Amino acid sequence: MTGRDAWTSLEDKALLAQCEVDFYRASGPGGQKRNKTSSAVRLRHPPSGLIVIAEESRSQHENRARAFKRLRRALWLEIRQELPEGDLAGHAAVVAARDRSGSLWVGPKDPRYLPLAGVLLDALQAGNGRLAETAAHFGLGSAALGDLLRQDDDAWKETGRIRRVHGLKSLH
Repeated sequence: MTGRDAWTSLEDKALLAQCEVDFYRASGPGGQKRNKTSSAVRLRHPPSGLIVIAEESRSQHENRARAFKRLRRALWLEIRQELPEGDLAGHAAVVAARDRSGSLWVGPKDPRYLPLAGVLLDALQAGNGRLAETAAHFGLGSAALGDLLRQDDDAWKETGRIRRVHGLKSLH
């Protein structure tokens, strides 16, 4: 297992060990404490090239947790990988996201959403950005695939980026 699958399957401690962590003073509102303490956190993940930050809180601990959550999210939504040959509807992330009736619908707050979105975006990349062709691999219509990806702003932005790379227009 390499790339995104390897990184996302790591325990938090092991993934954090791959990161370079910077603490710095965030600018902006927040009172005297914010300007005196290095509470903002930047995580660099050299293997993937991702950099995430969190500086909303005056607590370094809270910002570190937010940054780490953003890193996991970015791994699923921004890192593309090749899918295995064969039936994409049988992919583990897809099977896990289906309900008892076989419907493939999970919301962005569901922990199954990011792995599913990652696989859908990988398939969209492999399908040259074409929604209809990609959706057919999962037993979905193109509107249903679009609706699934549209639920999350970052997944939708990645959908648009993939389409533009392949010379297609972004969807609204």
